[in-house]
Amino acid sequence: MSNDSITIEEGVAFGRGGGRDLKCDIYSPATRNGTGVLVLYGGGWRMGERSRVRDACLSLARRGFVAVAGEYRLTPESPWPAQIHDVKANIRWIRANAARLGIDPARIAAEGHSAGAHLTLLAAGTPGLPEFEGDGGNAGVSSELAAAVGIYPPTVFQATEQKISGSVPADALMGKAATEALARAAGPLAYASAAFPPTFLLHGSNDRVVPVSASLRMFEALSDARAHVEMHIYPGLPHGFARIPSMQDQVQGEIADFLRRTVAAPDAFRAEMDELAAQMAAMRAPQAVPAG
Repeated sequence: MSNDSITIEEGVAFGRGGGRDLKCDIYSPATRNGTGVLVLYGGGWRMGERSRVRDACLSLARRGFVAVAGEYRLTPESPWPAQIHDVKANIRWIRANAARLGIDPARIAAEGHSAGAHLTLLAAGTPGLPEFEGDGGNAGVSSELAAAVGIYPPTVFQATEQKISGSVPADALMGKAATEALARAAGPLAYASAAFPPTFLLHGSNDRVVPVSASLRMFEALSDARAHVEMHIYPGLPHGFARIPSMQDQVQGEIADFLRRTVAAPDAFRAEMDELAAQMAAMRAPQAVPAG
């Protein structure tokens, strides 16, 4: 199938989970920039399918990225942590098949929406963590991401009635098995560190499903850890705004710009970051006081 010089391969098996094939759809532009982007749908971990991110994948492909609409098992089919196992299996498959896809295996990013954003950020912060890798295929291949994009991401979970800033109920992901320890371990916030890849967070200020404070807390944690993080809070917009037709091109354009700077052209990005670090160091340096 073709769409504006984009070749679409649907239903490509990337691994196994729950006794069945796990599948993805691949959107390949005629001219590629060497970067692959795994795109993950939302739906509260209980619903959702690859077709929900078709427009996002087409938008990225038109901008030169090879976009892969991924699949993960939903909680009615398989309990946590099957979902993150499937995402990591997809990342490993993309890296193992980089030559076939026409991308650099070191330039693999992920973009997630809502529940998919949670899984994107969790994958970004836990490369190689055994309990999250699973056995879905391509064992031994790295699940590391070069960048992560989270659109209205759940970053903190709570398993009790206690109010935690920015949190969503853990039972949406884990059901009755949720405990405080499991809830904390499932939240990307717990893995914020200097090793986190460049991250872009997008959220609407009027989100009634995932509070905007979820992104604010993640931004603060990554900033404190001195990881590279950017954020765009859209005033007055609700959960799901990235799928509103009038917003899609703007949102994906911002994401594409971020991915170009941080992944597709990493040398220029590193030079920019080195220059910024030098400027910050100069500002912090003691200033000589003229003799008087």
